[in-house]
Amino acid sequence: MIKQHGSSTGPGYAERQRRAGIVAFVAGLVAALAFFAFFPGLPHVIDWGAILVSLAMGALARWACRAWMARSLEKKEHSDQM
Repeated sequence: MIKQHGSSTGPGYAERQRRAGIVAFVAGLVAALAFFAFFPGLPHVIDWGAILVSLAMGALARWACRAWMARSLEKKEHSDQM
């Protein structure tokens, strides 16, 4: 049988998860670019390496956000079953 989930896994949850992933990606990207642009001692030049690292940091932040949201959903569903 298919288990019916509450409103936390419906289309509203998917939209919140998508928006949170976008915000996390942009925040990670901007934070890494700001690090390379303003950290003392580094040449204040944004090159292709800094851009690639910033994209990777954005992807890592998005992954971490989605994992955190999934874990909190599992905890919520587990507590609702008890």
